[in-house]
Amino acid sequence: MTSIIHPQFKKSEKDLIFFIENFNNQGILFGDGQRNKIKLFQLDGLTVNIKSFKIPNLINKVAYKYFRKSKAKRSYEFATELLKNGIGTPAPIGYFENFNALGLRESYYLSEHLVCELTYRELVEEPNYPNNEQILRAFTRFTFDLHQKGIEFLDHSPGNTLIKTNANGQYDFFLVDLNRMNFHNKMSFEQRMNNFSRLTPKKEMIAVMSNEYAKVYSDRSETEIFTKMWEATTNFQEEFERKKRFKKTIKFWKK
Repeated sequence: MTSIIHPQFKKSEKDLIFFIENFNNQGILFGDGQRNKIKLFQLDGLTVNIKSFKIPNLINKVAYKYFRKSKAKRSYEFATELLKNGIGTPAPIGYFENFNALGLRESYYLSEHLVCELTYRELVEEPNYPNNEQILRAFTRFTFDLHQKGIEFLDHSPGNTLIKTNANGQYDFFLVDLNRMNFHNKMSFEQRMNNFSRLTPKKEMIAVMSNEYAKVYSDRSETEIFTKMWEATTNFQEEFERKKRFKKTIKFWKK
């Protein structure tokens, strides 16, 4: 087992190793654990969030050993890079990787567990959520800040942004599920608009976000922003539904 521990947590390395070695029979399960499994452990008053990634297939086992960084390693490095850029994410603690002759087997990403008030998902599912539009506009400015810094969060989807109210009554945003990101010197208009495509199927929410984005992005008009943002959204939704229908067909023929 190889590992990298953040310097701030080096003093707790033995405890962290113990958590990994006992991951299967200790800790509190967080979420449904259907794909990747997340468990919570206590460390001197701090809750440690440990994400165990699904064991990859044979091709990816080899790829993660020789050609690509594992999801755990990418999550740690991307979290570190986000914090350097002033972007919120739970504090990275470290990662562990277990390789055998074939390639990568288990891998784990460790971070501080952040208790949030809501995620973007609540804004979609609860239109009457208190200050819904105010939070949505603040989220849009947060996404604009990502884009200005060249950060393309490829999993910018409803459950992957945690939202908390700070001491000044403003909203802070924290990205999670970090293993898919691109970092650019500059993001194009198309890249920026495509980055909104996974967030909501609701046209009224796209209207609010395009209105707010237009206030801070002078390169395009609000009409252009709305048109492109909505186009990206509908394209994603159509592709999502197409894949869902295909999976249902496959399941039917397997019966």
